[in-house]
Parts: sequence; structure tokens; C-alpha cells
Amino acid sequence: MIQRLKAIKLDNVGMTASTLCAIHCAAVPVFFTSLPLIGLGFLANPWVEWIMIIIALVVGISSIGTSYFKEHHRVLPLALMLAGFTTIIVGHLFITGWVEAVVVPMGGFMIAAAHFVNYKYAGTCKAGDSFFHLKHNHPHDEHKAA
Repeated sequence: MIQRLKAIKLDNVGMTASTLCAIHCAAVPVFFTSLPLIGLGFLANPWVEWIMIIIALVVGISSIGTSYFKEHHRVLPLALMLAGFTTIIVGHLFITGWVEAVVVPMGGFMIAAAHFVNYKYAGTCKAGDSFFHLKHNHPHDEHKAA
């Protein structure tokens, strides 16, 4: 139970951090020249971006990896996370200009989606086959308990 609560909190942190990362990556190029004027010039530093990527990767592996191996065993959250990080890294290393400002945030939103899907999968009922069949009491659960 405590392990599940940690995973839920990490998914919430991951969704929030990935969304903020995507917004950061989209907004910095637009406001690049005005950031130093308002004391936020450090946000345009590449080290800040790489630190954010590393933190997001650690949170993603901790949350999604743990849930995959211990709970739901579904590949979609892992695939979304991998695609998101690949998109971000390719965007930062090989793409420049306005295209980078479009591609990199897409990677951040993919990672946020990976955390959302993982959050939903980790809370799903084992008896249901639907995509997001949330946990609730089933008559078959009561029979197993008896």
C-alpha cells in the first residue's frame, strides 16, 4: 500500500514536472531576450534544461519502472516515456530554431502522458479488460476474500 502511494505521488510529480518542462521549452525561445530583464536569465541556461531532463528521467524511471515491474506490466507508459525522452534529446542535440521550440515541448507532453497512463494503469482493477477500468469492489473480490 505504501509503495502504491509513493508511485501515485511520483506520477503526480512527473506529470507536473513534465508539463512545466514542456511549457518552459516552448516559452524560453519566445521570451529569451526579456528573461534577463526580469531576473530569470538562468532559465535560458542549457544546464538548467539538462538538470530538468535528468530529474524527469529519474522520476520517470522510479515511478513508471516500479509500476511496470510490480503492478500493471503494460508497455504503453514505458513506450511513451522512452518516446518523450528521445524526442527531447533529439530536439536539443540535432534540431535548432523554431522547430526545436515545437519538438522539445512535444516530448515533455509525451512524458506527462506516460505518467498519466501509468497512474491510471496502476489504479486499475485486475478483473476488467477495458483501457482504464478503475479499481472498485467487484462481487468476485468478495468471493475471494471469503
